[in-house]
Amino acid sequence: MKRTTLMIQGTTSDAGKSALVTGICRLLKRRGLSIAPFKPQNMALNSAVTIDGGEVGRAQAAQARACGLKPHSDMNPVLLKPNTNTGAQVIIQGKALAHMEAADYHHYKTLAMAAVLDSHARLEQQYQWIIVEGAGSPAEINLRDRDIANMGFAEAVDCPVIIVADIDRGGVFAHLVGTLALLSPREQARVEGFIINRFRGDIGLLQSGLDWLEAYTGKPVLGVVPYLQGLYLEAEDALAWNSDSHADLTQLKVVVPVTPRISNHTDFDPLRLHPQVDIQFVGPGQTPPPADLIILAGSKSVGADLNWLRQQGWEAVLERHLRYGGKLLGICGGMQMLGSQIHDPDAIEGPAMSYPGLGLLEFETTLKTHKQLRQVEGRLLLGEEGVAISGYEIHAGISSGVALAQPLVELEGRFDGVRSADNQILGTYLHGLFDHPDAGQALLRWAGLQVEQRIDIAQLQEQGIDRLADSLEQVIDLALLDRILGLH
Repeated sequence: MKRTTLMIQGTTSDAGKSALVTGICRLLKRRGLSIAPFKPQNMALNSAVTIDGGEVGRAQAAQARACGLKPHSDMNPVLLKPNTNTGAQVIIQGKALAHMEAADYHHYKTLAMAAVLDSHARLEQQYQWIIVEGAGSPAEINLRDRDIANMGFAEAVDCPVIIVADIDRGGVFAHLVGTLALLSPREQARVEGFIINRFRGDIGLLQSGLDWLEAYTGKPVLGVVPYLQGLYLEAEDALAWNSDSHADLTQLKVVVPVTPRISNHTDFDPLRLHPQVDIQFVGPGQTPPPADLIILAGSKSVGADLNWLRQQGWEAVLERHLRYGGKLLGICGGMQMLGSQIHDPDAIEGPAMSYPGLGLLEFETTLKTHKQLRQVEGRLLLGEEGVAISGYEIHAGISSGVALAQPLVELEGRFDGVRSADNQILGTYLHGLFDHPDAGQALLRWAGLQVEQRIDIAQLQEQGIDRLADSLEQVIDLALLDRILGLH
């Protein structure tokens, strides 16, 4: 088998594949090795802009950070961004290709595999080892045909596989044995061992189960990773519904409606981690609590999500919120909703049509087929002196109108966003606007927070990756890992 590539597969979604790849990448980087992350196919509405002007899943961006690299579109050559219950935008090597229904994409997978192998081959030429993350589970029988995300890829490049399972869910031995049993004999042979993730308790009480698992399957357990309370790693797609703030320190209440196609909700990680901020995510049928700030997040389907907001009664909520002096922020698709009209002449999100926005600010948006993808730096135009800000843009809309004469940010010689005349409403296409400590402070001050603490999200990301790598270094059989990787 090819020992320059190692694939981490899981018994289920959220078993810990992303975290393990991140931690292993950092472990190997510490040893001075040339490492790159890779995920053949990802389905996520959280994405990151790459250095080559494409987009990849945010988990791959975090893994690239663990390797000391900037994310590149080759690290996630197929990205699926769902915009209906049965269809998604298909992004190949960083560029949007088309919207496809599930059945159409299934037939397209043969061509998608060619892009996957092309990207993997390029990474092989640049780096000594590639650590690959699978998707979901390799044992999904209905997805085995033309598989490019798990064993289909491992077979194509002939690489070893480690399977991870989450013991915190329960049934960990059934998950591992059942997954292995549903693989073909050839696929079983390339499984080099197991890792058990998120264990709490006395490891001595688990030992008899580990011994049985190794004897029954003939595969070693490389390690048992403890449950790391409070570990911060960027989410691949799942939304963390609960705030990490401390109730006794809370001074600012933030509410975010969770629309069906909410995207890039990692924008809110600095707020979840801020000890003085209580952020609440409000889903369907839930009553929004009183708030100092309401944020309309990015969206993969602006029209559908705006219609959902109306059906859930959010127009009346926003009107009341603003009437009593609350602040409102729209990010990307959320900003587009603030305007008077949204036009979709090219049928990007559905039938070609125009529909009314919330009408809170005087501007219109026209959706375009070409997507804006860029990492940017600039200054925030709040207060007398603009503070530094940085982030990224991922949007397919162009906004225009008189309200934009008062922008929110200046980005490399151009202006972006909008501020209402009364300073109650802000909007911007910029994602990650809370990530820069100074900009985050300024925005929270605008929202009403009087005594702010600086949250440096980049530093917290580094600390989370290092903490994960430290834990793996203690519990993983590194000699066995070296043998699997072909390291001597």
